[in-house]
Amino acid sequence: MTGDDVLAVLALLRRAEVDVWIGGGWGIDALIGEQTRQHRDVDLMHRQDQEAAVVAAFSEAGFEESLSWRPIRFVVTAPDGREVDLHPLVFADDDSAVQASHDPERPFVYPSSCFVTGTVEGRTVPCLSVEQQVYFHQGYEPTDRDRHDMAQLRRVFGIATHF
Repeated sequence: MTGDDVLAVLALLRRAEVDVWIGGGWGIDALIGEQTRQHRDVDLMHRQDQEAAVVAAFSEAGFEESLSWRPIRFVVTAPDGREVDLHPLVFADDDSAVQASHDPERPFVYPSSCFVTGTVEGRTVPCLSVEQQVYFHQGYEPTDRDRHDMAQLRRVFGIATHF
């Protein structure tokens, strides 16, 4: 998944008038303002109440659902192999949100302050904050990609991470 691919996906969803935020590796690269590694997919958070429009936009563009762990997440894949990992969020009146998890008693929490902007290929894009990225990189054995991503956040933002 290239930066141009990410921008094309965002343009597709903008035409569908849905709200999305980039997370995961591309979200970290958006915060940094440059691509720091190869990405196999792009992670997008979206409003759960806009999911029908999200699915329709991807379907019209030739993407097919390739994984469903609803309501936690689902993946759509293009014929050329590009993947988009989608995470439905339920928003509260204060603009915070929650995402379902495998443990219904412990949903993923998104404070309103975590919805920020970054840049991909010099274009401003919606993404998750540094703090939210660090929060989501806890409680599991990190991969080499995770270690790389956290090292980039430490390098650019001077923050502490747990690995």
